[in-house]
Amino acid sequence: MRTRVITTVLLCSAAVTGLAACDAADTTGSKQPSRTPTPSPSAPASGSPSTSAPATGGKKAVPAFVGMGLQAAQDKAQAAGFSILTSHDALGRGRMQAFDRNWKVCGQSVAAGTEVPATTMLDLGAVKTDESCPAKDEQAPPKARGTMPDLTGKSVKAARGALDGSTSIDVQDASGGSRFVFVGSNWRVCSQSPAAGTKLTGQPVKFRAVKFGESCP
Repeated sequence: MRTRVITTVLLCSAAVTGLAACDAADTTGSKQPSRTPTPSPSAPASGSPSTSAPATGGKKAVPAFVGMGLQAAQDKAQAAGFSILTSHDALGRGRMQAFDRNWKVCGQSVAAGTEVPATTMLDLGAVKTDESCPAKDEQAPPKARGTMPDLTGKSVKAARGALDGSTSIDVQDASGGSRFVFVGSNWRVCSQSPAAGTKLTGQPVKFRAVKFGESCP
């Protein structure tokens, strides 16, 4: 899951001639629409208390994003006033949306037309553009709480993420080959040891996996 919090910080330095140079820094590393800064109000007279207008509590309608490319959906959200955005792999494989233009939106955390504060985080479930959207959004499995969860069918990356970081994990190619399981999000678990429901006491965990699109033996 990737979270994008769009924050623009304007750094301005004034020259003695009265001219100013400003440079906008994007903390996310992604391109954003340019924004014209709102002029600052005049400073209050000496001895007068400083006042500011109260923040508006208005709500905004969430646009419809399903079916759009992820990048286009994010741009649309920003244009509508929503700047706290995140996305996740709707197939539950734990893949990062490194190149937004290669992904399309299958679902959204807040239904289109719902009016919510602009500070609401919008989570977009997405798959790659050449993949079909799942009938149901597949979130990554939750963290194990004392017992071994059933991780068969999950990506190796998601299975690893469900276990404590100190767990020793051995993953091997279930097809009988000698392929190295390098990119865990491209492999799915066929079998596991210990079995689901077993109490976790720090013992090593073994997974046997095949690539997505292949059948488990």
